[in-house]
Amino acid sequence: MAAIALPQFKMPKLPKVDVGAIPKSPAVGLTGAAVLFAGAVIALAHLLGPVGGATSVTIPLEESLRAAPAGWREALKANRGAPPLYKDVVQLSERPLAPGAGHTPSRMVGGGPVTMAGSALPAAPITGFYAPGPSGPLPIIAQDGRTPAQAYARPFTANGRPKVALVIGGLGLNARSTRQAIDTLRPEITLSFSVYSEGLQGWIDMARARGHEVLIEAPMEPVDYPDNDSGPYTLMAGGQPPETVKRLEWILSRATGYFGLTNYLGSRFLATDPAYNAFAASLKGRGLAFIDDGTAARRGGGMPRATAERVIDDDRTLAGIDQQLLALEAGALQRGQALGSGFSYPVTLEKVAQWANEVEARGYQLAPASALTRVK
Repeated sequence: MAAIALPQFKMPKLPKVDVGAIPKSPAVGLTGAAVLFAGAVIALAHLLGPVGGATSVTIPLEESLRAAPAGWREALKANRGAPPLYKDVVQLSERPLAPGAGHTPSRMVGGGPVTMAGSALPAAPITGFYAPGPSGPLPIIAQDGRTPAQAYARPFTANGRPKVALVIGGLGLNARSTRQAIDTLRPEITLSFSVYSEGLQGWIDMARARGHEVLIEAPMEPVDYPDNDSGPYTLMAGGQPPETVKRLEWILSRATGYFGLTNYLGSRFLATDPAYNAFAASLKGRGLAFIDDGTAARRGGGMPRATAERVIDDDRTLAGIDQQLLALEAGALQRGQALGSGFSYPVTLEKVAQWANEVEARGYQLAPASALTRVK
């Protein structure tokens, strides 16, 4: 990844003040002191950059498309009439790049760099697994019968131990938590990205370069819609199948490199037969997997499926998350495998990073979520 030159802030020159020339009136003296103080604050603000968050950096996405197959750059055009931002959707200024081949990410702990190991997954898109669509490229089954679910999943070989897997979602909306998840979690942890993320392809490229397989989140109608609004491209329970497919194609065309979808909300949509059947038929026809958060445990559709048996961070405390992870391990012992899901809260990322580094020492195998899918 090429070095990024950040703007150099220079301390502005403050006017010289002849103290002896200031009248000895208290009011005038206070005014002069206030001017000097304000100048110092402005200078400090220029020096430190914005407060309350990291300095925004804009990076072009062209670099991540250089190795793309012919026609991909032209197909990945901006969507006209982009959806408006909702209160839970934060637009980012960052547009991250995938690191170059052989790049090993590092993070700072205790003042020193800690290298994160993990083999990169193949850069997306992979030739033969996409075709032009009305809003951008869409995933397709290759001529040899291989599916995007197979091509973009993280390779996995079982070793006979109970398998445990986690999906961490809500990524792409907050730059800090997204980078933390990509850089600090074991590559076996599956990452799930909001379809409304700005620079979505860049985030996916970065995640795959660190070895993470990726899902994208399909917004679906919940039972309390519209009080709980999942955005302008929500898949609606009462929508006609052509409308469901049209909205789904917009979701699928936002990026490439994902092996499947997961639901964002969706309690009403997933419980409605016509709506779910149209959704499932479209995913099956495109060779994609579907992993749900427990809302659609009894649903099939003839595609690779998996259901998270527990959400690990409903109780957002270290003790609460730890208890759920132990319960996940117990489920894996009983059934041979167990899948959990969580959100990219700072406390979740901290605990999952620690847990993932220790779980295999207790006799389990950490697996990507795709390894737990079965066609049903």
